[in-house]
Amino acid sequence: MDIYASKLSPTLDIGTGVFLLVIAVFSIVGNLLVLIMAFKRSTRMKPPELLSVNLAVTDLGAAVFMYPLAVASAWSHRWLGGDATCLYYGLAGFFFGMASIMNLTIIAIVRFIVSLSMHSPDEKISRRNVKLLCAWTWLYALLWALCPILGWGRYGPEPFGLSCSLAWGQMKNEGFSFVISIFFFNLVMPSTIIVFCYVGIVLKLFYVYKKTVNTNQIPNVVKIHRRLLTIAFLISVGFIGCWAPYGIVSLWSIFKDSASIPPEVSLLPCMFAKTSTMYNPFIYYAFSTTFKGELKKLGWLCGGSNACHASNDIKDDGIYMVTNKKAKVARPNDVNSTFQVSTETMGQLQHIPI
Repeated sequence: MDIYASKLSPTLDIGTGVFLLVIAVFSIVGNLLVLIMAFKRSTRMKPPELLSVNLAVTDLGAAVFMYPLAVASAWSHRWLGGDATCLYYGLAGFFFGMASIMNLTIIAIVRFIVSLSMHSPDEKISRRNVKLLCAWTWLYALLWALCPILGWGRYGPEPFGLSCSLAWGQMKNEGFSFVISIFFFNLVMPSTIIVFCYVGIVLKLFYVYKKTVNTNQIPNVVKIHRRLLTIAFLISVGFIGCWAPYGIVSLWSIFKDSASIPPEVSLLPCMFAKTSTMYNPFIYYAFSTTFKGELKKLGWLCGGSNACHASNDIKDDGIYMVTNKKAKVARPNDVNSTFQVSTETMGQLQHIPI
């Protein structure tokens, strides 16, 4: 039996290729725009913003180094290249996936730490430390991705024959400890940390808001952090949500017979997981006035319409920010404090990652 032959119908193969091509185009264009915006702002970019750039690089890397081969294989009705490209594709997918989830975890932790001293940002993360964190995400992902090559775990073709990943069905006996380890250290633990951090941020924002005297008007600082929380939350939930169905099907292959899953059913979570590389730029565009404003300056994207118009209700210099230490803070015992940020202070906002 040819393990690299497509188990799908020719029509479904073509449709899968078209779907992957669309995902690849949106992922490459969107994340390139994020990197272009970051390059344009490089002189004003604060060190922690490198984390958002790092996340865009992981998504772009997956789209560039993986999707073209998958599209060509789908349209050829079989996996191209045999064992060599299957090993490459499985390693690349695992590598970029681990780098993304670790990057999201670090962003959540940094965002939580900053929220604890929301109005006293004297403690800043140095560029050196952020670079070390970015390097750590890549090293961590590489170590896990090399495990199957070194004998702990195994890469192999997907049940539908047009993709390669971890050979879940073959690791029931030989690599079961590897499966348990990756699910705990690379899904359960990161997801728990992310949820804990964002719940903590919500509670902190609620506490700060309740401490204000003028409760009829939400303070600008709270609005800013609420927007940042929304961006961070959607990015994290989107990534975990895209990969969760694939994880469930993979666990089913471990504890049950993978042959009981029709190829068409096993295809869906795999394709859904691949969409995780394309939606972050859309989130930035929807919730960041600065990102939208920078795109507006690229006239060829807007076509002269008002589609790129950005709201100016909250001024910001980037996707990620925190108030300057000159911002006025409402103290519980200060009845004259209204916890409003002056125009001068709002113009001096500093950047942090979400």
